[in-house]
Amino acid sequence: MAKFNEKYFGGTADPYDISSVVSDSEQIIWRGKPNRKAFILAQFFKMFPVALIWLLFDGGAITALAVSGAFSEMPVFGRVFIIVFFAIHLIPVWLWLSNVITASAKHKNIEYAFTDTRIIIKSGLIGLDVANVYYADIESVNVKVGLTDKILGVGDIYIKSKNHAHVLWDLEKPYELTNHLQKVVHDLKTDTYFPNELRPAENKGFDTRYSAESGPEDKPQI
Repeated sequence: MAKFNEKYFGGTADPYDISSVVSDSEQIIWRGKPNRKAFILAQFFKMFPVALIWLLFDGGAITALAVSGAFSEMPVFGRVFIIVFFAIHLIPVWLWLSNVITASAKHKNIEYAFTDTRIIIKSGLIGLDVANVYYADIESVNVKVGLTDKILGVGDIYIKSKNHAHVLWDLEKPYELTNHLQKVVHDLKTDTYFPNELRPAENKGFDTRYSAESGPEDKPQI
């Protein structure tokens, strides 16, 4: 297996360190974070339509109660009930506000790294969570670029493994990065399942051809 170059993916190392979870025998070949502007905007727009509709509906109801004088004429119990009801009913708005307010702190704690054995995903708000995705377990690597992502020059990389799915959010040069990651996954899975000393000099399966009428023309020998 060829030696990995830590600059293979381009870019520079981020000062917010992830090396504390990397073993001495492990080599980092790429590390990075979501684009800050794109990540914060994504948190703003997440749930925004729902929160806006909810706020307009509840705000209209609260305004009507206040203007009509119905709220002030209620007994204390009734006013407390109304306040508690709308405080609970506005939960979608509070969730949206929470996402917006904590976006910067979340971004600070998010970092991704590709090593020569696994993908490390660090995230969290107060505490830090670390997820490990080993290349041998990865089933697919795909990229998704929405309209806003395209404008900002970022994209999301979706990684599906045997038991979990992970997303690397708002990364710059997403197509280039995905292509490199797909190659690393392919190379390392090949080395894991088919070490050099176990690879046959010839494999007829590599020459298998299929046709609509006859099926495989050259079946591999088992």
